[in-house]
Amino acid sequence: MALVEVKELLDSGVHFGHLTRKWDPNMAPYIYMERNGIHIINLYKTAAKLEEASQALAKIATSGRKILFVATKKQAKDIVSEKAANVNMPYITERWPGGMLTNFVTIRKAVKKMATIDRMKKDGTFLTLSKKERLQVDRLRAKLEKNLGSISEMTRLPGALFVIDIKCEHIAIKEAQKLNIPIFAMVDTNSDPRQVDYVIPANDDASKSIEKILTTVTDAIAEGLAVRKAEKETKDAEKTAEVAVAKEPKLETTEATETNVEAKAEATEAKAETNEAEATKAPKAKKAAAPKKAKAKKVAKKEEAPAKEEVVKEEE
Repeated sequence: MALVEVKELLDSGVHFGHLTRKWDPNMAPYIYMERNGIHIINLYKTAAKLEEASQALAKIATSGRKILFVATKKQAKDIVSEKAANVNMPYITERWPGGMLTNFVTIRKAVKKMATIDRMKKDGTFLTLSKKERLQVDRLRAKLEKNLGSISEMTRLPGALFVIDIKCEHIAIKEAQKLNIPIFAMVDTNSDPRQVDYVIPANDDASKSIEKILTTVTDAIAEGLAVRKAEKETKDAEKTAEVAVAKEPKLETTEATETNVEAKAEATEAKAETNEAEATKAPKAKKAAAPKKAKAKKVAKKEEAPAKEEVVKEEE
């Protein structure tokens, strides 16, 4: 994260405060001196506080939470809308809608109404309405777009609030305090810094000063988003690697089972062959044994015949 140089802040006119008679005593630690009835802000403290706020905002962006930018001042509107849109963050540059944070459910209903009107225009039901009704719907859509168009993608409460002028946006500050949402703000010498969690003492009236601070802040948020994206990519890569590793043993086991099946088939074939061979050998052995038995019987009969003759002679 690039450090902010004091010279750059000086060139942007960040050091100019309000008239001495309009100052808030709680801003005394951030005031360097008084010149021509105007308080001069200590830019070394501004640089330190800006660095601290940038680091905190980068962490919030890395966590995936949204940061809501609030600036309804004329000189800050265009700058805030441009810088916030660059880092895809919601912003309020028109009137702050009461209950924007404390009654967020109702605000979400208004945003959904805007989405339903868009759906009507797509599917053709909008054309079935009368001319008067279509004019009313178009006016309602334009009004909702103007007030809530930038927060249409904000589905839950923001992780932080970045305010340009806390005196001008006192309603937003009170709502954020009720919900314990961290507040980052550019605080001038006429404001009370105790209402803000991360104070950036700076000139909140000059467009050059606002642009300089917002450029530094949005750069830090962009870095945080880049870190988040890189982490997500590494996690996805790890998951794919784990899935691949998990599939490999299965392939090995399937191969092993296939080899086992083949071995079993070969074994059964070998057994069948041996059984067939034994079956063919058995009748031959029987045939060979049959004449041997016949010969043995004949020999036995011949031996018995002379024995009988001898017996007959003796009897005579």
